[in-house]
Amino acid sequence: MTDSVVGADADAPGADLPPRLTRLTFHGPLSEARADAMVGRLAQARPRSVLDIGCGWGELMLRVLEAVPDARGTGVDLRAEDLERGRRNAEARGLADRLEFVRESAVGTRRGPADLVLCLGASQALSPAEPPEHTLHALRELRRLVDDGGRVVLGEGFWERRPTPAELSGMWPDAAAEQHYDLARLLDLAVAAGFRPEWTETANRDEWEAFESAYQADTEVWLAAHPEHPLAAETRERLDRHRAQWLSYRGILGLAYLTLVPAL
Repeated sequence: MTDSVVGADADAPGADLPPRLTRLTFHGPLSEARADAMVGRLAQARPRSVLDIGCGWGELMLRVLEAVPDARGTGVDLRAEDLERGRRNAEARGLADRLEFVRESAVGTRRGPADLVLCLGASQALSPAEPPEHTLHALRELRRLVDDGGRVVLGEGFWERRPTPAELSGMWPDAAAEQHYDLARLLDLAVAAGFRPEWTETANRDEWEAFESAYQADTEVWLAAHPEHPLAAETRERLDRHRAQWLSYRGILGLAYLTLVPAL
């Protein structure tokens, strides 16, 4: 779940490559149906301020702002291209005057507290610790960043089952069973950090397959049409490597969406 496959080629100066990640609405395995339900629940609390950590282009934050007309948002990320996409989307939807996208590190951020804090697949942005220790550090930071009575939505990886050594060998470099918790341990850590879990849900197989397909689709189509391009061999190797990695963690690595309420 990184940008290494598409992003490296797409950022090459003068490269005749397709637009980056145009098939993705969300930068993660999140369906329209789940997003709609999530936004509906979050809007019921009428947040006045929304902070999106590792926001990318901030699609879920934009939808919350659409659902709560008096809310204001701030998205924090390091990738300028994603932030600019978020700004364009906000402008097109008439939201530009109610949010800002900021290019900066979220480690030790002073952007909070906010009524609603989103951190979807970006807990590593809040902590310099190595996995899995960064998860508890991030949860403690999220507790600091959310107002009492507010909500946090954390999208965090977990093992649906413990992977075998052979399965780990096909995943990302240096993949280890200790890099993720299971779902029960993840929820225990949230409680230990000062939250109560209001809602627990996990990405399903269809969401994962739609995400992984859309993640590479632009580049796959380009490669099929440009087999002799100077970057074709490098692009082919990256696409094939990522697909093999995904198929190695398919059905093993999960993503939990936890809606957390600060405990007083």
